[in-house]
Amino acid sequence: MELHDVWFVLIAVLWTGYFFLEGFDFGIGVLTKLLARDRKERRVLINTIGPVWDGNEVWLLTAGGATFAAFPEWYATLFSGFYLPLLIILVCLIVRGVAFEYRSKRPEEKWQTNWEHAIFWTSLIPALLWGVAFGNIVRGVKIDADMEYAGTFWDLLNPYAILGGLVTLTLFTFHGAVFAGLKTVGDIRERARKLALKLGPVTAVLALCFLIWTQIDNGDGWSLMALIITVVALVGAIGAIAAGREGWSFALSGVTIVAAVAMLFLTLFPNVMPSSLNDAWSLTVTNASSTPYTLKIMTWCAGIATPVVLLYQGWTYWVFRKRIGTQHIAEAH
Repeated sequence: MELHDVWFVLIAVLWTGYFFLEGFDFGIGVLTKLLARDRKERRVLINTIGPVWDGNEVWLLTAGGATFAAFPEWYATLFSGFYLPLLIILVCLIVRGVAFEYRSKRPEEKWQTNWEHAIFWTSLIPALLWGVAFGNIVRGVKIDADMEYAGTFWDLLNPYAILGGLVTLTLFTFHGAVFAGLKTVGDIRERARKLALKLGPVTAVLALCFLIWTQIDNGDGWSLMALIITVVALVGAIGAIAAGREGWSFALSGVTIVAAVAMLFLTLFPNVMPSSLNDAWSLTVTNASSTPYTLKIMTWCAGIATPVVLLYQGWTYWVFRKRIGTQHIAEAH
């Protein structure tokens, strides 16, 4: 296996980790309006991700940085062609982080309500747009002979990509509902479980349609295996939450995300951005990669730094592993 193949796999792993971790972050943000009944319950939901949300976003920064260094042509075409949706996502992530920090800085109801609206919308929009973006990457976009995007913003809003967006939105919200059930106590825990049971079948139908469409267009035996694992894991997650086993449900919903993202990258390889105009103009792991020397240096750096980051983030989740409820929220909030 060549180094550019290794870095394609590593970037796939980074995106998988990001969607697994940030997925329930986005889901919790959406649930602040769908699940919480009052300000104290919204505080409970926000506190479930308070210690970890910013660490989860590091996976996105690392995935973007690795793409820039390992596949500069991919990075350039992706960020120029998808400029507007990626800019919207970036603005949402900035506002979302500010909203988490600023919401409790002042006691006025209007102040806190406005930031709560911001948390909801800046969680929902990226959850939708990431699916649209990856749907277009897998489907293929208008790339010309100069490796440049030749389409428009409206070309990105095709049925396949929009379906992909709906899948990520519902899947992340389901993932967040399961996480809320895992991390809370009392009435909010029961309502989170009931909401997850309602979201699960909708998510399963949308995901099955999207993944079968993907398999028909670009799939092979490996991607078919990933599709089966995705469906089985999602059904298992629904069954586990119905039985009140939030831990198993969260693990299985995580497997669902991992297998679904793996399927997308399996159908993509050896391309990194297929061209819908001419197959010969597609960006591949070969023509879009950096020099072997650059990839070698990156591999050494990643081998040293990655275990440290994983250990630290795992320790953070262990420290903040206990459930919380409204009784843990001070009246001042």
